Amino acid sequence: MERLCIAVATCVLVSCTVKGVSGENSTSELQASCVPVPGHEPLSLCPLISIGGYGSFQDVITLANIIKLFNPNLVGAAPGKTVHGMQAHISATGFNLAVTGHNTFNLPGQTRYLIDTLRSYEGLNFEEDWKLLTILMGMNDICDYCKDKALFSVDNFIHYMTVSLEMLMNEVPRMIVNVVQILPMQTLREVQKPTPGCLLQRSFCSCLIEPVARSPELRELVEVNLEFQKRLEELLDSDRFFRDDFAVVLQPFLKHADPPRLPNGKIDMTFFTHDCFHFTIKGHEELAKGLWNNMFQPEGGKMIVSSFSDPISLICPPRVRQVLVSQWRYDTGAACRLRHQPEKEHPYIFTRPIAARSGRPLPQSSVVLLLSLLVGFGRLGLV
Repeated sequence: MERLCIAVATCVLVSCTVKGVSGENSTSELQASCVPVPGHEPLSLCPLISIGGYGSFQDVITLANIIKLFNPNLVGAAPGKTVHGMQAHISATGFNLAVTGHNTFNLPGQTRYLIDTLRSYEGLNFEEDWKLLTILMGMNDICDYCKDKALFSVDNFIHYMTVSLEMLMNEVPRMIVNVVQILPMQTLREVQKPTPGCLLQRSFCSCLIEPVARSPELRELVEVNLEFQKRLEELLDSDRFFRDDFAVVLQPFLKHADPPRLPNGKIDMTFFTHDCFHFTIKGHEELAKGLWNNMFQPEGGKMIVSSFSDPISLICPPRVRQVLVSQWRYDTGAACRLRHQPEKEHPYIFTRPIAARSGRPLPQSSVVLLLSLLVGFGRLGLV
């Protein structure tokens, strides 16, 4: 087996000291509710874990704001806040093309819109710029499973995911796709408080919330949840979605995640908005850190969060004193080094191992990988 390692060149000096504000210390602007509430005033959507670019790393921790520490010229992050029910310009949304409430059968349509948007965007060199895409889909399918077991089956989930990934691989050059594993959803039934907002859970995810404990319906849904995880792993456990300038990587940090709890074992509701389903900024920050860490961990060594009760520590790359040129290359083993600058240490995005092919030449061209574009879609559930 060989492992393709993509070095992330940096264009700013960074320190390994990582200091960020928690949800409780965020600015008053960011304390706005994070999800739409039907029948109430329009509410702001909070910064997303992957593509949210509001402020800086010191304001709120998102994947985009972490990457901006290395590349302040990042393109595509959503710099502003959007409001449910109100059309927003791309200057506020960036390349966040997610649609709240969409199911996996909507993913090919989102993918087509994404590709067309990237091709036509004047500020992007579609052929040359590197692109980082994050997809988290499937939880809405589980929430709706009992309404149409054929439409929201695991077979359809895999079918529409496959169609979308093949579309990206066939049409988009220089892209890394993070596919985030869905979480075990049964424990979300415990996220409750006696408020009108919590009643929205039954609207968002009735197939999960309404069944009686230990009922056949709930047991079936738990099994379906596990099957979604298993089949997604099987789909991506190959070199099917892999070429010299394209890779799909399963990031598993949510696979066994338990909701954050207080010392008494009850759910820590400060992580959840008043609809008792979506995460607050405090929760989004932990998800962003988990995703970042997984990106820089090799397969077999990726962190899987057991509980969000304990804050996640960011993996911090070593200091870099200059802009560095890296190249795509194949290197046996988990440890990767730049051949032309062996004395330097750099963070690497690990793609999954690919089958060794005898006589396969090393790519000759060198590139500066600045992750110049951040793309995110497939927003649902806790994302």
